[in-house]
Amino acid sequence: MDVKHTHEIPAQPVKAGDYTTLQVLIQGPNFTLRRFVMEPGGGMPTHTNTVEHEQYVLRGRASIGIGEAGYEVSQGDVVFIPAGVTHWYQNIGQENFEFLCIIPNQPDVVTIVDKSC
Repeated sequence: MDVKHTHEIPAQPVKAGDYTTLQVLIQGPNFTLRRFVMEPGGGMPTHTNTVEHEQYVLRGRASIGIGEAGYEVSQGDVVFIPAGVTHWYQNIGQENFEFLCIIPNQPDVVTIVDKSC
């Protein structure tokens, strides 16, 4: 088993996002655990993925869309996004919005539906 601190793992900018970074914390044999951080005013545009997402909000507040529904999420909330469903994120707080996202290790095609965040 490999143990690291999150400060040891480099954060990469999310190309389609605004003021958003991504860390790949663990890449196991079946799943990948990622950490996203969105600065105030940051977000990710409407897009789809070919894999499902299981998420846990660590900090901050955001408005998110999943399909036709909109939600406000904050620390302690859990989110499920089925494969192929449109979704987007917008940090609506004054602090970073941070969440963990688990995805299966399968081919993932990301399709941007609307480039505005």
